[in-house]
Amino acid sequence: MAGTFGDPEIVEIQKDILIIGGGMAACGTALEAKRWASDDVSILLVDKAAMDRSGAVAMGLSAINTYLGDQTPEDYCRMVSADLMGITRDDLVYDVGRHVDDTVHLFEEWGLPIWKAKGSEGIALKDGAKPVRSGKWQIMINGESYKPIVAEAAKKALGIENIIERCFIVKMLLDKNEQNRVAGAVGFSVREHKLYVIRANAILLVAGGAVNIFRPRSLGEGMGRTWYPVWNAGSTYAMAAECGAELTMMENRFVPARFKDGYGPVGAWFLLFKSQALNGYGENYVIKNADMLKEFAPYDTAAVVPTCLRNHAMLKEMREGRGPIVMDTPAAMKKLSETMTPREIKHLEAEAWEDFLDMCIGQAGVWAGMNIRPEESASELMPTEPYLLGSHSGCCGIWVSGPADISPPEWQWGYNRMTTVKGLFTAGDGVGASGHKFSSGSHTEGRIAGKAMIQFVRDNKDFKPAFKKPIQEITEEIYKPVRNYIEYKDKTTSEDVNPYYISPKMFQMRLQKYMDEYVAGVSTYYTTNAKMLEIGLKHLQWLKEDSLKLKAKDLHELLRAWENYHRLRAAEAHLRHILFREETRYPGFFYRADFPKLDEANWKCFVNSRMDPETGEWVLKKVPHKDLVEKHYGGQKH
Repeated sequence: MAGTFGDPEIVEIQKDILIIGGGMAACGTALEAKRWASDDVSILLVDKAAMDRSGAVAMGLSAINTYLGDQTPEDYCRMVSADLMGITRDDLVYDVGRHVDDTVHLFEEWGLPIWKAKGSEGIALKDGAKPVRSGKWQIMINGESYKPIVAEAAKKALGIENIIERCFIVKMLLDKNEQNRVAGAVGFSVREHKLYVIRANAILLVAGGAVNIFRPRSLGEGMGRTWYPVWNAGSTYAMAAECGAELTMMENRFVPARFKDGYGPVGAWFLLFKSQALNGYGENYVIKNADMLKEFAPYDTAAVVPTCLRNHAMLKEMREGRGPIVMDTPAAMKKLSETMTPREIKHLEAEAWEDFLDMCIGQAGVWAGMNIRPEESASELMPTEPYLLGSHSGCCGIWVSGPADISPPEWQWGYNRMTTVKGLFTAGDGVGASGHKFSSGSHTEGRIAGKAMIQFVRDNKDFKPAFKKPIQEITEEIYKPVRNYIEYKDKTTSEDVNPYYISPKMFQMRLQKYMDEYVAGVSTYYTTNAKMLEIGLKHLQWLKEDSLKLKAKDLHELLRAWENYHRLRAAEAHLRHILFREETRYPGFFYRADFPKLDEANWKCFVNSRMDPETGEWVLKKVPHKDLVEKHYGGQKH
């Protein structure tokens, strides 16, 4: 195909609002922005994939993990802060908490089946029905069609004519007349030879978190199997950083403990089935290591053990040779069946399988292929490779303005969820310092951003976007991997081995190797130090030089080239933040061997960074933390 590549057809579009992404946050923004927009406000959504199966909820879910019910937004703030070791933005978390139940009620109204407790059958949640809870914050659903249901509402609100699918936005474009002002974005179709240049007054960047920047545990035939969606290439963080947006808490990462090889989620097994995770000798390692965990205990003593500390206990057992770690599914199923009829037992076994069929079909495949019956065989657990995200049990992302009614002045500079670049908004995985949004919270945050964007557009209606570079120069930058391939493909007999270019696949392998070995990946038991990080940074800088030599023989490889460039940018931010934070804030997610303790006196703060879009130079700084909701740290009120 590349041999026929000439110049792409350039499609120029101008809109008031551009939504980049098609996941839960993007769908929330589409819905809410359209609700508040007058007829003269134009909105365009551009998705790299197709909205029906786009984003982290693509395969489905078996639970909505954020539904407050009888709990308060203050309770929610305490939980999020506790799980993320005390450093979160209470204003952003509270803002999601006070609106999230309304979002879940919409999901049910659109047709999402939500499990109801006895006595609540046939009653809607908004009318007082009690859901079946698998945990304090989680409610059970039949969610294999969760994303299509949510996407349908967004598509109906926007209109199909205002949605472009299979278009990968790769670069934000700053305005040439107004300093620190976003003016548009550029991307290419992954199906047709077209380049889209889109001017906009306000832009929502919600392209997900970052997967595959670290070497995955799955190799060979399992390559490509990850816990978070493989198409999350760090584009949100990379594009925001490149246009000068301030990032926050990029040192944070999530290392979920999951069923080995299939990456199947464990939440329902812990919470609904009441299963225990044990070491190879049948010991509950979290209880066994309770005293060790007290070393890292600035969290709410009334809360559950933070996710990273459960990993910390697991890793101790593995390092000291008491593995493997297993989920004792037979004991859990046996205990539940003691009070059940044979018919109810069969139903329970079906639920055990459906938990995966709803959201992680590959794990059901692993169980079937290995002759595992959960009622008879325990299954191994394993901590995965690290992921960067801001909507699950992680809080890296972009520094944004909070809600005017509750945010301190230093956390509020105009419009809710706007980044430090004027006109650029984000939500979901993009918003830093406020995890545990999950699917419902990400949709909610998208709605919050959508409403704010409409106000921003009204307040800036006279803005005329203008780019710093001519479109032809932008085109050449985007299509450079194609030009590299066409110019040099005949220099060797094998197109994948060439002294003049590097394939996206080989580029990604290098990135994953460097991150794994130097930036606390699985091969070092998530451990690093300043010396290792400095070597890793040197490798990433060389890889950045090599990114100019990426090749693409077709549109699919051009997609891979730009995804891996975005991964490189996100990885660099992650490394620089870990190097800057001189403590071990998240044991079980990563360890600074040269600073192995928690340092509340010096590091109970946000770490923020900014890359100068003109020079590429990074500046990192501490930003003071502030509790807006009363917490209990180590038994003391704050």
